[in-house]
Amino acid sequence: MADEVRREWFEKDYYGVLGVPKNASASEIKKAYRKLAQQHHPDANPGNAEAENRFKEVSAAYDVLGDEAKRKSYDQVREMGTSGFGGFGPGGFGGQPGGGGRWPGAGAPGGAQYVNADDFGDLFGGLFGGAGRGATRPTARPQRGADLETDVRVSFDHAMAGTTVPVKITGPAVCDTCHGSGAAPGTTPVTCPECGGSGEIAVNQGFFSIAQPCRRCRATGRIIETPCPTCGGGGSVRRSRTFQVKIPAGVRDGARIKLAGRGEPGPAGGKAGDLFVRVNVSRHELFGRKGDNLTLTLPVTFPEAALGANVQVPTLNGPVTLKVPSGTPNGKTFRIKGKGAPKAKGGNGDLLVTTQVDVPGKLSKPQKELLRQLQEQQDSPRKSLGVA
Repeated sequence: MADEVRREWFEKDYYGVLGVPKNASASEIKKAYRKLAQQHHPDANPGNAEAENRFKEVSAAYDVLGDEAKRKSYDQVREMGTSGFGGFGPGGFGGQPGGGGRWPGAGAPGGAQYVNADDFGDLFGGLFGGAGRGATRPTARPQRGADLETDVRVSFDHAMAGTTVPVKITGPAVCDTCHGSGAAPGTTPVTCPECGGSGEIAVNQGFFSIAQPCRRCRATGRIIETPCPTCGGGGSVRRSRTFQVKIPAGVRDGARIKLAGRGEPGPAGGKAGDLFVRVNVSRHELFGRKGDNLTLTLPVTFPEAALGANVQVPTLNGPVTLKVPSGTPNGKTFRIKGKGAPKAKGGNGDLLVTTQVDVPGKLSKPQKELLRQLQEQQDSPRKSLGVA
């Protein structure tokens, strides 16, 4: 459908469709497309015609802006449309009767330069499917299938150690009978005689031609004379597929794992999209996480904090001993090297242990008596505040 899109380039603001500025990078455009495609995908909105139309609009925009060459041509067309070039009028492009038009520039009175009709064919040949003089029209390229995204949940321990989990998705998949060609076994699609395999035909628009989709082959450039009995010529069928996804050790919550070629198959035998698996890591009852480091709150008694002690600290690989110095305050953080989360490039982060001085809720009479004796011998910590 590339030629139909080209005809809409004069009216469609594809940057606005994706919600990105004109100077957006390729990665920003891809990110915006994936977010919108996931939001409006028909599988996520069954029976919602508005969402389906929005999905098609977003896909059409990304088909142009996601291709460097198409994006460049699209920008050129849009610039001409806003620079006084005009539109399609009764006399052709720009509304100029006869075989000539105005091109803004030098070389003529008033800064306008007249261009002959034949020159327009060369000028627009690269933008409208090769309709210029002597241009050869390329064979239509199969479109790439849509990317898919799904979620899996793993335990904290499995995320730290690494694991393999099954992922099941339901949607279009390559037809096993025709292997995606759309043609019945023993037959193959043939080149469309109408467009010669380009998927588009040239339509005269005054003094130049514009490409439009070939209706006979539906812009695919090929015709299936004997459709596959399983998929009806579409090349894909709807079914469930299950993949084994390897979760790397140390994976972070929200990480996305790419399975290349596991997305939706492309129409007319096009390359399949990718499947992105978003990993949701469950919380641990003891450990938290900051980057590659793990965190732990360690309860200590008042005597341990005041006098110092060697205490046992749990880690992913079993307990270790931590020396708590005398006079350790509440909220003091200690670093235990190499006991954190596994790093992507090898090694481990650290374990950050924060002390929490435990204040008992109930005391026996002997305990109370000992604390009273300590209180009598200890200076008030509020002297620095000027109060007792």
